Amino acid sequence: MPELERLRAGHAPAVLAFELANRAYFAAAVPDRGDAFFDRFPDRFGALLAEQEAGVCAFHVLVGEDGAVLGRFNLVDIEDGTAELGYRVAEHATGRGLATATVRELCRRAPGAYGLHTLRAAIVHGNAASRRVLIKAGFVAAGPADPAHLGGKEGTWYRRDLAGEGPRPAV
Repeated sequence: MPELERLRAGHAPAVLAFELANRAYFAAAVPDRGDAFFDRFPDRFGALLAEQEAGVCAFHVLVGEDGAVLGRFNLVDIEDGTAELGYRVAEHATGRGLATATVRELCRRAPGAYGLHTLRAAIVHGNAASRRVLIKAGFVAAGPADPAHLGGKEGTWYRRDLAGEGPRPAV
């Protein structure tokens, strides 16, 4: 059973393998990370861990039983109880409900773990799979996204209020 784990230094090799193996697949739906991302991966990965340590972002990986990364699920720009959700799932792991289940799990964890009450996610118009994931996970359309935020592509913001999420007290 895949496990959602908070990003740590030991994940670096598996994250790089995940990004390289799925680069063309991701680029078909979202802006490509570019060669510089891969050329400077160790520095970029270290910067992510520093951002996470500072509380600005919270990065997660969905790890399979074999230790391979099946997906990345990130909360970025954490401020005033709000964060932006971003995610990507390996091509070979799509169509099994992993993205929807993991987004739901992150929504459940976010209030207690990070003090969040609202999540936002921007998707490009042609990304029907991400739109379905967000809708199944309780997000609603919240207006147009600035193309500059989506690599020059038109898109839509989605939003989910997390009131009532998180661990429930024992009765």
